[in-house]
Amino acid sequence: MYMDSVIGHRGVAALAPENTLAGIQKAADLGLKWIELDVTLLGDGSAVLFHDPKMDRTTSGQGHLKKKSLDQVGELDAGSWFSEAFKEEKVPTLIEALMLIKQLKLGLNLELKPNRCDLKLLVEKVVAALEAASFPEEQLLVSSFNHKALVLYRARAASRIGCLFESLPRNWKHKARQVGATTIHVNAKKLKEEKAGEVSKAGYELYCYTVNDKALASQLKSWGVCGVFTDNPGVLE
Repeated sequence: MYMDSVIGHRGVAALAPENTLAGIQKAADLGLKWIELDVTLLGDGSAVLFHDPKMDRTTSGQGHLKKKSLDQVGELDAGSWFSEAFKEEKVPTLIEALMLIKQLKLGLNLELKPNRCDLKLLVEKVVAALEAASFPEEQLLVSSFNHKALVLYRARAASRIGCLFESLPRNWKHKARQVGATTIHVNAKKLKEEKAGEVSKAGYELYCYTVNDKALASQLKSWGVCGVFTDNPGVLE
């Protein structure tokens, strides 16, 4: 298996603020082996962990990422929205996150989140950070909903790639072959047993997001799904 059967979603999003160093540490403390995180670019080209195109939901700031610099974002509180226990938690740079993940010996599914930024620059910044961190290839899988981003990434790096879909499109095999994908990731609620079998038969590992229900996780496993992304691994035990 490329990843573990339980992967922490955005760190462990139900237990610590998403896409933060605290969330990464929490996942490790819980004994998880793999986590999923989002990387995107700020307006000055800095690669940071962040999901949304705007700052509002998960920080003390407002406005679009592409109008912000690293200095501006560095002053924001990215933890209080979740809990006072995480007050003053910061938006981490990609390199900061990679160094901590490497230190904790976690596996990382890094999702490329364009958020209307320059795709080529996003890929360049991610590749540069991975190289700077000497991040182990065996602990890395790169994924994205944006197929062009994966095509650009494949041209620059040999990392394992996962194709992300809301539901499995008719041309999924073509897209997977085009980027040399090893895994397919789909929305658990949109997956049918027949489609799960189709992915397995084609030789790809299948992972589902975001699963916070034990019964659903068991059903997916019976369909041959290799693993699930969850906000709270405790509910799957």
